[in-house]
Amino acid sequence: MQGLAIRIARRLNRRIGRTGRLFGERYHAGILRSPTEVRGALAYVLNNARHHPPADVTFARDFIDDMSSAPWFDGWKWPPRVRGRPDDGECPVVAPSTWLLRTGWRLRGLIAPDEVPSDHA
Repeated sequence: MQGLAIRIARRLNRRIGRTGRLFGERYHAGILRSPTEVRGALAYVLNNARHHPPADVTFARDFIDDMSSAPWFDGWKWPPRVRGRPDDGECPVVAPSTWLLRTGWRLRGLIAPDEVPSDHA
């Protein structure tokens, strides 16, 4: 990710005639080691729109982001309202290959569509 950001920044800076940093530190990598950490990360990614909603937006209890992989996620506490999932059945993400992502995180409970994720995912 950092390499891509560097290449984009160099080209944009050259094009608009400026120098210096273009992107702030927006990428954080960390190893998730426990079911609790993985569950928190999944809730954060899948329900991130609820974390910082615009002031004039209220989400329905069963709202999920139709522009993400959330419609294909099979770990919801109850079925969310799915509008954007194409009928061709092709999932945009690869199936999990580790125990933590397949099964382990579920030991800490399924994720509710109306769950507001914490900052510490």
